[in-house]
Amino acid sequence: MTTKENIAMPLIITSLSFMHDRAIPARHTCDGPNISPPLAWTGVPAGAKSLALIVDDPDAPDPAAPKMTWVHWVLYNIPPDAKALTDGIAAKDLPSGTLQGINDWRSTGYGGPCPPVGKHRYFFKLYALDTVLPDLRHPAKAALEKAMHGHVLAHSDLVGLYKR
Repeated sequence: MTTKENIAMPLIITSLSFMHDRAIPARHTCDGPNISPPLAWTGVPAGAKSLALIVDDPDAPDPAAPKMTWVHWVLYNIPPDAKALTDGIAAKDLPSGTLQGINDWRSTGYGGPCPPVGKHRYFFKLYALDTVLPDLRHPAKAALEKAMHGHVLAHSDLVGLYKR
């Protein structure tokens, strides 16, 4: 008699618009319509109660001499049974229960790549959490990361590149 082992799949985030470590199309940047790329994921751990997404650029303002990480998008309390975010998703179309934080333009929602100089890396970071977070009232990235501390079951990064 054989038994089937319960092997967890790794959490993986992907996009139909660009491959990992490849160029982000202009349509998802300030040089185009500046709409969010479609994102999909697999391997959400069984114990996950919510997901969080942070998109940031650690190469700001100049990849040759980075001084800060620029935050482009902050989402949390994405239901664990959600499998994707559609291309150019509007706030009203986010999965039920999803809350937004603020980006470094001091607004909610997606703000695409708009680097002043050089080729930047944009990290689309997906986290599976063992809890549903309280309403943090549009947190900045640091406040969300603090609230997530000790609750991350798994994470995955998708990196896109953009140069103007």
